[in-house]
Amino acid sequence: MGGRILLGVLVVSVMAALVSTPFLSSVAQAAENKHVAEAIQHAKEAVDHGKQGHADVLVKHAEGALKHAEAAQKDMKNPHLDEGVKSLKDAVEHGKAGHADVATKAAQSAVMHLAEVK
Repeated sequence: MGGRILLGVLVVSVMAALVSTPFLSSVAQAAENKHVAEAIQHAKEAVDHGKQGHADVLVKHAEGALKHAEAAQKDMKNPHLDEGVKSLKDAVEHGKAGHADVATKAAQSAVMHLAEVK
């Protein structure tokens, strides 16, 4: 009788672990994707302002995108994410120098790469 109870507890424990693992990984993935989504949104705003010649506002949005993209890098490894971060750093650098056109192209590249992150 005691063996059956122990076996029952073991079976229930294993089933609970199997059910909760995909759930927990999907929660972690959703958090990662939220950072990527936020990075994309800020990068798009940077592009829009860059097209208007607003280098200073482009920098603010590119920095916001960079913050989220770097947070996503802590949770996942992805070459598109790495390239997006690199492009965002370029956008910030050129935007601070007042080169709205070059910064805009870098921000556009970031949007393209970040959109490929899966």
